[in-house]
Amino acid sequence: MEAKEQDVSLGANKFPERQPIGIAAQSHDEGKDYKEPPPAPLFEPSELTSWSFYRAGIAEFVATFLFLYITILTVMGVSRSESKCKSVGIQGIAWSFGGGHINPAVTFGLFLARKLSLTRAVFYIVMQTLGAIAGAGVVKGFEGKTLYGKLNGGANFVAPGYTKGDGLGAEIVGTFVLVYTVFSATDAKRSARDSHVPILAPLPIGFAVFLVHLATIPITGTGINPARSLGAAIIFNKDLGWDDHWIFWVGPFIGAALAALYHTVVIRAIPFKSS
Repeated sequence: MEAKEQDVSLGANKFPERQPIGIAAQSHDEGKDYKEPPPAPLFEPSELTSWSFYRAGIAEFVATFLFLYITILTVMGVSRSESKCKSVGIQGIAWSFGGGHINPAVTFGLFLARKLSLTRAVFYIVMQTLGAIAGAGVVKGFEGKTLYGKLNGGANFVAPGYTKGDGLGAEIVGTFVLVYTVFSATDAKRSARDSHVPILAPLPIGFAVFLVHLATIPITGTGINPARSLGAAIIFNKDLGWDDHWIFWVGPFIGAALAALYHTVVIRAIPFKSS
């Protein structure tokens, strides 16, 4: 009987009822195996003289070029298919390349969370946009002007039967899911805590992109990437691609800002942590 009482007492001491929660729990864990990285400066002049800065920009250009090339050709293939279910596999493969930046909305969200400087954010967005235009242009060259125009050039627009508000809401929610997944998959604290669990960040990010596409294709064709929408609109260059184009910039940027706010303030409570 005494042994059982000792076991109960040991268990109570090992697992106390009053556990710190919220901000108290976060401050309780600080200094153990993780240190919050310092916020990126707003402007870093030294970046302009670093080769790694330009190398990263070139990588954004190439990655966005390939992303547009693959996704627009995939969209056109889906449009020609008798059933969209037949092409679900290749859609998933193509859209899984959505991990990382290659998206001005992702870059904007990371900038708001002070993960990169304004200098780098602007440079990335410019390179992403140029890569998207080049990728869409190559697709038009392969498909031919007639077929390319017949399939609307893979441009994003609000589908008939839906309002502009529907399209805007779909883009906000879809981008929120994407950018929040980026924050979660690349969070340094999670990596330190779960370092024994090997996780490849692009996999959950790509899966999030795939799910968002399945949900919002009927509404907007799924933008959630302003560079993708702009590249297709410029090369297609018809009213259909420009009438609702503002939605594919405003929606993703709002969604990215909300995701950055939610992750930084609610999930991580960074503004409330003592330095």
